[in-house]
Amino acid sequence: MYEMSRDPETTKDEKAAEREEKRVRRERERAEREEERARERAARGREKVERAEDRIRERSEHAQAKIARALEGVADAEDKAGEMVARAVARAENAADQEAPSLADVEPMVWFRQEPASRRPAHTRADIARAAMEIADAEGFDAVSMRRVAQRLGAGTMTLYHYVRNKDELITLMSDAVMGEVVVPEGELADDWRTALTQIAGRTRAVFASHHWIFERMSDGRPGPNGLRHFEQSLQAVAGLGLDRHETFELIGQIDDYVFGFALRERQEQEEHERGWPPEVLDFFKRELATGRYPLISDFFGNDFDASFDAVVEFLGQPGRFERGLGRLLDGIEAELLTKPPK
Repeated sequence: MYEMSRDPETTKDEKAAEREEKRVRRERERAEREEERARERAARGREKVERAEDRIRERSEHAQAKIARALEGVADAEDKAGEMVARAVARAENAADQEAPSLADVEPMVWFRQEPASRRPAHTRADIARAAMEIADAEGFDAVSMRRVAQRLGAGTMTLYHYVRNKDELITLMSDAVMGEVVVPEGELADDWRTALTQIAGRTRAVFASHHWIFERMSDGRPGPNGLRHFEQSLQAVAGLGLDRHETFELIGQIDDYVFGFALRERQEQEEHERGWPPEVLDFFKRELATGRYPLISDFFGNDFDASFDAVVEFLGQPGRFERGLGRLLDGIEAELLTKPPK
């Protein structure tokens, strides 16, 4: 049997195809290597960019911190300068008043001074008080400063010293603005003494809840017109009871004491609720009750301390407690009034 010889042209084509296949494979491998190297270069580039961004961010934060400290220093300097100017103005005014030398060392209250005279004043003391209250309501009283109030009003810090001479006067304006919200609107105070006192008490509690920072600064501000209006309304509420001055003041004081105490306690309970009671405090209660030294408290909470404690906390937050307590106080006052002989 004879082996047939292959066509030379066919063999040549096959070899050419093999060479082409090898060439294509080499090109593909070369492309894959180039692609891998490109990915590595891109990764290294990203790392460099990220490191550069980190350095820029760190430097920026450091610069911002320095700027913030510098601004605080400027603000403090502005406040001090403003107070110095205000004191200098006050000394000049006192020196000019030769008829009353005994008052030279007493800085007059803000209410004794007229607001800056202008046909269209840029701001008023009411505007300043409102801006300061908004800051205190949102961020707490410690955030209030002459600089922050000026920023909120879109004014320069030094401008505010034309209206108030120092932060003490700013606090006085804020406190009086709070008392302005306590005052019952004109014509709305009831004729019945119980209803009128309930109106005043309810408004006072609501206002204190809205401006809880007032408890921290109650004694800082000086009296103002709105505080007198509140006292006037309180006297108006009980004017028909025929009480003498001592009895009148005592009755009004009892209502104020109840409202102030309830509002302060309410704020404390709100903060405790927001924080939650730490487990170690509850463990302390349980350990102490287990000693048997507090039988009445143990009976009060019963066998399931956790459930009873949660029920007490829930009760403290129930609506109506303020009104019920005020009603009992007024009931006692009314019962005493009924036993008093007419004057």
